Amino acid sequence: MTRVHFIGIGGSGLSAIARLLKESGYEVTGSDRSLSPFALDLQKQGVTVYVGHHPRNVGGADLVIRSSAISDDNPEVAAALQKGIPVYKRSDFLGRLMADQMGIAVAGTHGKTTTTAMIAWALYAMQRDPSFIVGGTLDNMKVNARAGKGNHFVIEADEYDRMFLGLKPHIAVVTNLEHDHPDCYPTFEDMLSAFQSFVDLLPADGSLIACADDDGAGSLLSHARRKGLNVTSYSVQSEMTINSPQWMQARKPVPNQRGGFDFSAMTNIGGGIASVDVSLQVPGEHNVRNALATLSVIATLGLPLQEAADALGEFTGTGRRFEVKGEVKGVTVIDDYAHHPTEIRATLAGAKARYAGRRIWAVWQPHTYSRTQTLFFEFSRAFADASEVLVTEVYASREAKQEFSSAEVVSAMPHPSARYSGTVAETTEYLLKNLRAGDVLLVLSAGDADQISAEVLKRL
Repeated sequence: MTRVHFIGIGGSGLSAIARLLKESGYEVTGSDRSLSPFALDLQKQGVTVYVGHHPRNVGGADLVIRSSAISDDNPEVAAALQKGIPVYKRSDFLGRLMADQMGIAVAGTHGKTTTTAMIAWALYAMQRDPSFIVGGTLDNMKVNARAGKGNHFVIEADEYDRMFLGLKPHIAVVTNLEHDHPDCYPTFEDMLSAFQSFVDLLPADGSLIACADDDGAGSLLSHARRKGLNVTSYSVQSEMTINSPQWMQARKPVPNQRGGFDFSAMTNIGGGIASVDVSLQVPGEHNVRNALATLSVIATLGLPLQEAADALGEFTGTGRRFEVKGEVKGVTVIDDYAHHPTEIRATLAGAKARYAGRRIWAVWQPHTYSRTQTLFFEFSRAFADASEVLVTEVYASREAKQEFSSAEVVSAMPHPSARYSGTVAETTEYLLKNLRAGDVLLVLSAGDADQISAEVLKRL
């Protein structure tokens, strides 16, 4: 039996691959600095997870896969290379996993986790038994990956560190394209070039599905058409869908009693005009677009749209994507992964629609200095739909600590009730003193500010 060792197994990306290989019959081990929820879940599945990195951890491994956050001087990387054990980055390995299946890769600056999860769930609910790797836990299935026996392999295509350029998709979905990850892509043009290279991975009979409502994604539709690829656009009540031969469009989306939107999806994919009614329970108009992307994939595969629409109605979301953590003393607490201005605006718009008339607290933990500084103005204008705004100190993540403070962003905000709240602990104390029954607390973080939601719920 092949033994695969993962360095950084606790992250969402590597833990998903580890789970899939474990279910496929591989022996799997891994290591990380601490036991994340993903790592703990893998332990329950029989995976040996070491806390800390040590050369002995790679002993007996046939190959090693490392996170992009793991440096070349990591003791396990060095030990593996010394022993002649192949060491792969995630991007080097994923293409091998999906090589013999119908690969469906979902990319985009925002929405790719939810869209990947929607596609995986729809295919699963339609009894197509897909394999999938998602950057978050599917609420419906309580996993972030699965080794199915069907022909479809659905994967979230992460643009960071150009990971998605190692994939082998037959269908590519691009939800949107804006400048992000300035530490990896100094300019938008750098990022656009990488996404064009991602589209170029498609075979001659491959398909690009992209959102026509977004200028960046729309430019990729034109790029794909010049390459002679099959092209499908999707949009919400827009005339722009006709810029591609095939289209999917949402007509008359309206908020429903389930907290999401009802709409009719109309398409010409496959010839003729077809229409299905969809009723979502995940909030926000951005999820209407994510659902359209999913229906476009289903139609491209030639599968029944009505079955997919029914499955989307049962979709309850993914971890840390508008995840309602609980309600105590009339206060609703929600975690969301939003860490880009566009994501923040979309999430707050969804909260405002679902919780109309209630006071919405937005707690934002900026993620990385480079992103916060590059998108400084956009962040300062992203919180109009919040009643109260608290901004914590920057979560440095992979970057070294800097003198820059997020208090500078707060000082530039026109919002009438925005304040710098300091550390996670200080922010928690402020909330506990000021929250009242009827309030909605929305914690926006790709870092560790989910501790705020947990502590508020516990102490309320």
